[in-house]
Amino acid sequence: MKKIGIVGATGYTGVELLRILATHPDIEITYVTSRSNVGMRVDDMFPNLRGFIDLEFSDPDTDALAKCDLVFFATPNGVAMQHVPALLKAGTKVIDLAADFRIKDVELWSEWYNMKHACPDLLAEAVYGLPELNRSAIKSANLVANPGCYPTSVILGLLPLVKSSTIDLKNIIADTKSGVSGAGKGANVATLFSEMGESFKAYNVAGHRHQPEIAQTLSVLADTHVDLTFVPHLLPIIRGIHATLYAKPIQNAKPVKNAKQTEKQDWQALFEETYKDEPFVDVLPAGSHPETRSVKSSNMCRIAIHEVSQNSQLVILSVIDNLVKGAAGQAVQNMNLMLHLEETTALNQPALLP
Repeated sequence: MKKIGIVGATGYTGVELLRILATHPDIEITYVTSRSNVGMRVDDMFPNLRGFIDLEFSDPDTDALAKCDLVFFATPNGVAMQHVPALLKAGTKVIDLAADFRIKDVELWSEWYNMKHACPDLLAEAVYGLPELNRSAIKSANLVANPGCYPTSVILGLLPLVKSSTIDLKNIIADTKSGVSGAGKGANVATLFSEMGESFKAYNVAGHRHQPEIAQTLSVLADTHVDLTFVPHLLPIIRGIHATLYAKPIQNAKPVKNAKQTEKQDWQALFEETYKDEPFVDVLPAGSHPETRSVKSSNMCRIAIHEVSQNSQLVILSVIDNLVKGAAGQAVQNMNLMLHLEETTALNQPALLP
């Protein structure tokens, strides 16, 4: 049994990690931390875990964490980087669910996160934890930067097109919507039910910190600079992300896969071929419109591709649960790979309906 620690186990992402890992047959959760709840039983705070987790919250002690095989950091930005060097030196693997190791350019990172990086020398070592893109590297990684929720939905929706060089890389729009749990558990007037219920709004239109993460990942994939317009919105729902992605096909681009051997690109076939072996990406039948409820509490990303015939615009619809495939579920997927366990263990559950 692999010993697992979770730092910051009281937030929405932390409790989702606990929920998923509670029935994982190959690991044992041995250490969970919360500075403000030391000594409190986990199942007193989270009664849904009663009978599954028999632990108390502890202070985050590096020596105790170093006894784990792998540690998750479900903490605010800037916390993991304070502990990671010592844990790696002790031989403990780390998955950071915050943004400390996602952006490789330390100056760009500091610009977006308004702090000095504590261990910039580790940015090159950290593997971006999107299994559909970096599975091989994740398997041998000691430090994984778990992707953000918006980036996961956007990158998976665009990956086949960017990888095949079939779209204009300077003309991409990501119109994204998230449930309120993406804002975290902290008290905030803007996320009160009476403030955001029965309403809908965009935010951070001038610049959101997930934009450089998306652009960096797509640029590596394309082997050239990729920019995009990224606009997030807040939905009056608890869970779910819906990304509506707009891309312009390159005229006369060589068809990647086309059963009829014509000059017209078969976009549906391109996506199906790209994701045919991926356990957590579901390419829906042509003409489908995926719903956020179809992925609620699951690690699945569901994608549909549409071509607007009037102007040859591609519209890709991508939905995930922001707390699962967008956070804790993807982190467990990465953990399984890093510890050489079956990748889908503890994650092969259908979504909740209604």
